[in-house]
Amino acid sequence: MSTDTTTDPTTAPTPAGQPQLEFMPSRQFPEWLAENRLSLTFSTYQAGKLFFIGLQPNGRLSIFERTFNRSMGLWSDGQTIWMTSLYQLWRFENALQPSENHQGYDRLYVPQLAYTTGDIDAHDVAAGADGRPVFVNTLFSCLATPSEAKSFRPLWHPTFISRLLPEDRCHLNGLAMENGRPRYVTAVGETDVSDGWREKRVGGGVVIDVVENRIVARGLSMPHSPRLHDGKLWLLDSGTGHFGFIDLSAERFEAVAFCPGYLRGLSFHDRFAVVGLSQPRENKTFAGLPLDDALAKRGAGPQCGLMVIDLKTGAAAHWLKIEGIVHELYDVVALPGIRRPMALGLKTDEIRRMLTIEE
Repeated sequence: MSTDTTTDPTTAPTPAGQPQLEFMPSRQFPEWLAENRLSLTFSTYQAGKLFFIGLQPNGRLSIFERTFNRSMGLWSDGQTIWMTSLYQLWRFENALQPSENHQGYDRLYVPQLAYTTGDIDAHDVAAGADGRPVFVNTLFSCLATPSEAKSFRPLWHPTFISRLLPEDRCHLNGLAMENGRPRYVTAVGETDVSDGWREKRVGGGVVIDVVENRIVARGLSMPHSPRLHDGKLWLLDSGTGHFGFIDLSAERFEAVAFCPGYLRGLSFHDRFAVVGLSQPRENKTFAGLPLDDALAKRGAGPQCGLMVIDLKTGAAAHWLKIEGIVHELYDVVALPGIRRPMALGLKTDEIRRMLTIEE
């Protein structure tokens, strides 16, 4: 049972001629952000946007967005943000000191560095112990890191993948780090032929232990976003709409909560999980998933937005529904200790005037 209700929507600015974009928070969602001294950032590759959700001085939601083509995987430690996109891997750096603000914002993320990877369909990304990023190279079915001279440098691939070719054989997508090193990944299908994962969408998903090079869970439907939190391996069984964890001793998925949407993007703050919900595209990839029957059984349709789940109860404590031009999300990251973040884009004069000196 939900513990919150919806309050007045917030309308985000959109370019002239485009439909409006409405953010409809549950009644206590802003208060939850305030109590936890928390803000959020999430990506949508469908609309090519990076969003920041925080609070204005009056306590209402602050919604800030920038355009980056096919923005997908996100990782942040509060100071740095890594983001995968259509053909580049971006690093943003906060330009403000702890006591500074910029136009009422307490974080100003500047796109400081970009590696050109080409269109490799990069998904999840995370910074390693050495600060260098590790990302899921979905097109080549491997984990990779940027190269100073080439498109990427492969780090690891599943044992069932015989060759690194641009064929998206298993739809490797999710990455969980442990102590700054890759530990678990998710794939939609255990296949070694070009685009073979599409035949494995229902029940063919796997979780792989990167260190031990073995599959630790099978039987999932299009799993995404594995994350380690409080000693458990959590993930999203996207094709069924369930959020839960892997019982590693039994090698099976344990559902904790059902969310009304196609799930991608998972982050944690204390006892709460923040999950991204999308409306499935009307094509063969998303057709015929168990999610369809689960929604019909509950008399509901798929939603787009963010859902905050209480890990103690499995209840949807708060949410943020999105309507308008955004239908699909990919990743979400919690930003603790930050009230109101923003970022510079590449298409305005602001980035020309932002000058900082390294001391």
